Amino acid sequence: MSFLQSFESALETFVAYAWGTPLLVLLVGGGLFLLISSRARPYRHLGHSVDLLRGKYDDPNDPGQVPHRQALSTALSGTLGLGNIAGVALAISTGGPGAIFWMWVTALVGVATKFFTATLAVMYRGRDGSGELQGGPMYVIREGMGKKWLPLAYLFALAGLCGLLPVFQSNQTVQLLRESFALPLGWVAAENPFVFDLSLGVALAVAAMVVIVGRIQRIGRFAVRVVPAMVVFYMALTLIVIGYFWREVPAAFALIFTDAFSGQAAAGGVLGTVVATGISRGAFSNEAGIGSESLAHGAAKTTEPVREGVVAMLGPIVDTLVVCTCTALVILLTGVWQHGEGIEGVSLTASAFSQVFGGWGPLLLLVMVVPLAFSTIVTYWYYGVKCFNFLFGPRWQSVYTGIYIVLIVLGAVASLSIVNNIIIGMYAVMAIPTMISTLLLSGKVNQAAHDYFSKTPGA
Repeated sequence: MSFLQSFESALETFVAYAWGTPLLVLLVGGGLFLLISSRARPYRHLGHSVDLLRGKYDDPNDPGQVPHRQALSTALSGTLGLGNIAGVALAISTGGPGAIFWMWVTALVGVATKFFTATLAVMYRGRDGSGELQGGPMYVIREGMGKKWLPLAYLFALAGLCGLLPVFQSNQTVQLLRESFALPLGWVAAENPFVFDLSLGVALAVAAMVVIVGRIQRIGRFAVRVVPAMVVFYMALTLIVIGYFWREVPAAFALIFTDAFSGQAAAGGVLGTVVATGISRGAFSNEAGIGSESLAHGAAKTTEPVREGVVAMLGPIVDTLVVCTCTALVILLTGVWQHGEGIEGVSLTASAFSQVFGGWGPLLLLVMVVPLAFSTIVTYWYYGVKCFNFLFGPRWQSVYTGIYIVLIVLGAVASLSIVNNIIIGMYAVMAIPTMISTLLLSGKVNQAAHDYFSKTPGA
């Protein structure tokens, strides 16, 4: 067995243990506790989140770096995209249709989880080494729980350095460009795509550098333009496919529900695999309980932490309950998940679109995937910089940026299995300090929410 095969096998074992029953209980059970303890408050104030996004309560003099809308767009640019397209495809091919049900579960409790984590990210902001105001799980732990809990903060930051890498996005973007564009045109040979993949990886890295120079303000402006437009475009495509197979829609939903508990679908395996796959993919998709999205929400301009929590809770609704569900229906209705032997990730979704749009299907998907994947790449850099600066200070930030740019290129030519397992494994580690700190400080959020809604008419 080669070193690469041994490494891949070790990663698979690590992911299987990391996403075992204890973590699943922590994420879903913890989210359910937050939902109940808040008396379902997040669901009762969805209308207020729309007012906040419209800028009704914005004050340019408030502390922070970006308005609510840009903070949400930045967070969504880290979740919407390949997590909804390639991630859903991987969930179905690994855990069967039933995995989608468990993705829904993570989203339903994730609404409450995000409300709490984003509120805490603003409530317990701290100064980094350069004196800049920052938010995120490591600052929540340091500022809200004290020095004895600092090992948890360092654990999150270390896992974030490995989990918030651009390798999955660059890998799947290059794969889609190669298989839907370069191969049909004869620009690259199927048996030797290395040079093509490497060239695209370099191009992605150079483009990312241009946006990264502007840091969070430029990332926020980029995200607020790209994310809404691409989501609307993607939703239009999926609804056309769903409409084409509208008679089979009830059967597709029935399959999701039955397979969620039987675990006996062709690709599904045992029930534990279905549940673990669905919850891990749900976490990768909407990041609820992982803590990464709090790094963006902590930058919001506001003096009211609860406001950012109300905005953040929209993430799982848009990301998983809407976009991921549409992707799942497209894959199930077209049947590609059953006869797509050897097809995985974004290529499975592209194959599904080709069932209705023919040769145009993958190209239409490409138009949406590239901008969203790119926005995720630059957003993850911002997240990673926060983790790096917390650990090492801003002095060596350029070193991290250089490594990150190189990893965009390496991700383009790496194995999907290795890339996927690194990210999913580190997400599991990140969830531990995030959920522990959120549960321990949940009483502070409930009190702040009670005070805020009591003094805010019509919220």
